[in-house]
Amino acid sequence: MRDTNFLVENNAKPIWHPMAHPAEMRGNPPKVIMKGEGAEVTDIEGRTVLDAVGGLWNVNLGYSCDPIKKAIADQLSALPYYSGFRGTSTGPSIELAYELTQWFEPEGMMRAFFTSGGSDSVETALRLSRQYWKIRGQADRTKFLALKKGYHGTHFGGASVNGNANFRRNYEPLLPGVFHTPAPWTYRNPFDETDPVRLAQLCARAIEEEIAFQCADTIAAFIMEPVLGAGGVIVPPETFMPLVREICDRHDILLIADEVVTAFGRTGAWSGSRLWGVKPDFMTIAKAITSGYFPLGATLISEKVADVFEADKTSFGAIGHGYTYSGHPVGCAAGIATLAETKRLKLNENAAARGAELAKALEDLKARHALVGDVRSKGLMAGIELVSDRATKKPADKKTMGKVADAAYEAGVMLRVSGNMIILSPPLVITAKDVARIAEGLDAGLRAAG
Repeated sequence: MRDTNFLVENNAKPIWHPMAHPAEMRGNPPKVIMKGEGAEVTDIEGRTVLDAVGGLWNVNLGYSCDPIKKAIADQLSALPYYSGFRGTSTGPSIELAYELTQWFEPEGMMRAFFTSGGSDSVETALRLSRQYWKIRGQADRTKFLALKKGYHGTHFGGASVNGNANFRRNYEPLLPGVFHTPAPWTYRNPFDETDPVRLAQLCARAIEEEIAFQCADTIAAFIMEPVLGAGGVIVPPETFMPLVREICDRHDILLIADEVVTAFGRTGAWSGSRLWGVKPDFMTIAKAITSGYFPLGATLISEKVADVFEADKTSFGAIGHGYTYSGHPVGCAAGIATLAETKRLKLNENAAARGAELAKALEDLKARHALVGDVRSKGLMAGIELVSDRATKKPADKKTMGKVADAAYEAGVMLRVSGNMIILSPPLVITAKDVARIAEGLDAGLRAAG
């Protein structure tokens, strides 16, 4: 690697960063992260901070998981790559597919289609949903329903079902035939409803009305995150996803659970669907499947859907879709090791325990800082919404958000800012002491901006 002077000089110059304005990155170069150990990362200046972002929702096992590193090294030595297209397979891909169908058997998942990440997994689910209806002779079922504030990746299909204008407007027109309904967000919703049970019913009614307007026999699938992540960690009432499942069943609409963030223990359950007691028709997974150590994802397929494809006697059942790196043997080897460590360490239980501690700490901060309008969390995914006025809920401005993040970093904690939200998604291996450090860093940031 080039020396540090070279890296500093060229930071944000030959590279464009995701989810950032190139000019802003050049004017205010991003932090350069050089090392990671446990739940901490160290930047190019030698400052070590607790990573309360967990990479990007994905480094559940922290940065020092030797079994994953060994699995990657061993597989590189044995077979660094081979295609998973028709006619060939690899040992790790077969084994990981088996492990995934065992892991998510309670959700009814029977098959796995490998991808390179979450956006790929969503794209696959959307395409297979349309294909499913063609096989069944209902080719008019092409539309998708989704929630406002939902996030489903960056491909044209995923961007189209995204429910946030920040990820849509610059790329429009997007996929036609996509329609959005209100999210069950108690802090901000068009019904001015704060009662969770009542809000769930109102949002469910809005879905019913949209289905009636569009005509059920034109709708392929409804896609939702069990807990909305990038939209601000919106935790729906526990009745909401079961209501969506019941509506989809009644109208014969497929349900896609986007579990790219929520799978593998982050909510305190092994999946968000399991948390709410729902069996979807598809699940999209990625991120924590390798703890971020290798780009890998999968679309999981229910028995109901798999049976239709596998019983098909026409050309409609042939899957004309895939990626060069589908079932990459190194990624699958990493995934096998990751699942074993995730299960051995009972990361779901630690996420639930540490998440309860974090939720209390956030409520304490809200009581002490007027900047905090709302706090929301489930397990180790949390959102802190900052406002300039609690009465009007006016969002805090960009300058304020920057002050909070910068002061927290100086205090030893890496935060993620998205609009007027601070989003926390630390590694699932954090300790009670780490939770206290996160709270201290947030407190320092809020004091600096307040």
